[in-house]
Amino acid sequence: MERVPMTPDGHAALTAELAALKAERPKISQEIGIARDHGDLKENAEYHAAKERQGLLEGRIRILEDKLARAQIIDGT
Repeated sequence: MERVPMTPDGHAALTAELAALKAERPKISQEIGIARDHGDLKENAEYHAAKERQGLLEGRIRILEDKLARAQIIDGT
């Protein structure tokens, strides 16, 4: 497994971003549920937009979790 060097500040920034993205999960799930209730999913732009946002969000979460799992904190001085 290749380590990802980062400063303590960089690690903290990625950790904060990850927490913020995880906090968005319930909101997007709720948006998907509301859009699904509007009817036919084939022609439901709100549903497709929410699903796309969910996909992008989950992809970014996976990237951040991977980087943080492989993080090697380095001295920035």
